[in-house]
Amino acid sequence: MKESFRLDEAVEVLRQGGTILYPTDTVWGIGCDATNEQAVNKVFAVKQRVGGKSLIVLVDSIETLKNYVEDIPEMAFDLMESITDPLTIIYPGARNLAPNVPARDGSVGIRIPNDPLCQQLVRALGKPLTSTSANLSGSPNPVSFSKISPEIRRAVDFIVPDYQARVRMARPSTIIRIGKDGTMEIIRN
Repeated sequence: MKESFRLDEAVEVLRQGGTILYPTDTVWGIGCDATNEQAVNKVFAVKQRVGGKSLIVLVDSIETLKNYVEDIPEMAFDLMESITDPLTIIYPGARNLAPNVPARDGSVGIRIPNDPLCQQLVRALGKPLTSTSANLSGSPNPVSFSKISPEIRRAVDFIVPDYQARVRMARPSTIIRIGKDGTMEIIRN
C-alpha cells in the first residue's frame, strides 16, 4: 500500500487492466476500467462473484454519460436534479462498455458521484470506472476501510490510502431503473 494517494499510480494500474480499492461517494469500492473485459473479470474474481451480474459504473458528467447509454430519458435528468443523495440510475441500452458490465438485458447502472476523489479518478482515466462494494459476494458491505476483508485487500492491485480512517456513508446508493417505455422502478432505496 502506498503512503499517500498518487492519482497517477492509481490511473496507471487502471490503464494496465488492474483493479483498485477506493473510497467512493457511498462505501469502499472495487474499481477497474469499465471498458476492459479482462479487468472486469478480475473484479468478479476479487469479489468471488459469478459473472453475469451487472456492475455499477461511475462517470464524471452528463456529457460522459451520453457516451455509454444509447438514449437518456428526460426523466433521468429530473431525477438527477431532484435527488441529492448518491443515485444510480439503470438505463436501457448500454454501449461502449466491456460486454461483461451490463446486465443480460443490455441495461447498465450508472452514477455521477459528487465525491472529489471519484471525480479525479474518472477524469484522469478518461473512461468509466466500475464501482462495486468492497466485500466478498454475499457478505455485508464494509462501513469503513478497517472492515474490508484481508482477502479483498490482497486481491486488488492498488489501494487508495486516502480516507482509510474515515467511516463513509453506511449504505450504498439509491438505485432507480428507467425502462425503455419510460416507467420507473425503485430497486434500492
